Amino acid sequence: MTPRPQPMERLEKRLARIAREQGLDQERLRRWVSFLALCGVLERAMSEGVLGAYYLKGGVALELRFATRARATKDLDLGLEGHRTGRLELLRRSLDLGFDEFAFRVKAQTRDMEQADTVRVLVAVSYRTRAWQTVEVDLGAASGVTVDLVAPQVQGLVELGLPVTSPVRCLGLAEQIAQKLHACTGPNSAGRARDVLDILLVETLGSLDYHRVFAAARQVFFERATHSFPPAFKLPAEWRPELESLAVQLGFPQTSADEIEDQFLKILERLREMDNG
Repeated sequence: MTPRPQPMERLEKRLARIAREQGLDQERLRRWVSFLALCGVLERAMSEGVLGAYYLKGGVALELRFATRARATKDLDLGLEGHRTGRLELLRRSLDLGFDEFAFRVKAQTRDMEQADTVRVLVAVSYRTRAWQTVEVDLGAASGVTVDLVAPQVQGLVELGLPVTSPVRCLGLAEQIAQKLHACTGPNSAGRARDVLDILLVETLGSLDYHRVFAAARQVFFERATHSFPPAFKLPAEWRPELESLAVQLGFPQTSADEIEDQFLKILERLREMDNG
């Protein structure tokens, strides 16, 4: 039976109560609502022929897979077909369709990120005509990658009386790990410390398929041609405090920088052994 929609005022109160009861951060739960509402409108756009394909990537794809085990993210990374300008127009046309009682609007500000062939936009989300949240969306190019259909593991939406879009389309996990591996070990790795913990999370949860990651990583490293695979790695000193703090927050079994580096090097060594084999 479909839950009865709640008035906006009551929805706000319910969100606060449910977050408290389930030990969730209120703003994180609010973002999950927004992320899955956006997935809902993208799925609708596909079903109505407006949109050919999309997939989630980045931190939000890991959050929807692993919920609170993954680090929180505030933006939504999205792969869409077409060139830069075309992707933005596709997003606008898709969002115009709406989802359930959610409506969306692309704000005027946009930012081109030339190195990544990405457009960053702000999407205003409203529920029952009242402002709900503004989400930063990075529109990247969709490529010929594996897409996993993922049943979101985040909690709280059913209790809120809101629809849960399932499954959602996420960049294949092996390819996402391969891209993160390339990013955090390469010449442009500044600011990529969290990729190390993302990779360790997947390995810790037993979800790292080494054979698939090995094949995907060889392809990514070959295509991007910035450094060799398997890569050499030494944990930058400036990453150590951030990784230790985040590892504690996420309840990682390894919480010191030395332990984190050692575990990451073990992953690289296993990939190196596969390469030699």
